[in-house]
Amino acid sequence: QVQVVESGGGLVQAGGSLRLSCAASGSIRKINAMGWYRQAPGKKRELVASIISAGSTNYADSVKGRFTISRTNVKNTVYLQMNSLKPEDTGVYYCNCNVELDNGLPGNYAYWGQGTKVTVSS
Repeated sequence: QVQVVESGGGLVQAGGSLRLSCAASGSIRKINAMGWYRQAPGKKRELVASIISAGSTNYADSVKGRFTISRTNVKNTVYLQMNSLKPEDTGVYYCNCNVELDNGLPGNYAYWGQGTKVTVSS
């Protein structure tokens, strides 16, 4: 019903930048929130940044001042600009989308992308 596709990961040296993109498509009536999570090897998945429909943003303390989340409502796309990258930012980054469906089903539904790998070398 809903597809979430991430792109933009890769290998970068410490201090460098990357921009991740996430596009949601399908039976979407409204997007309530979109967010980026990451999972480092051997660790739990954690929230990196999120943005709600009203535009408010939320960041993990570890990325404040370095990462910026933004969106384009027309294309249901969210971006994560990552600057001053550190080796500890390495992991698989997943996009999460919380939506209301346009097929008549009530409630909110969460969908995940397949993930994009980010590797920061020291």
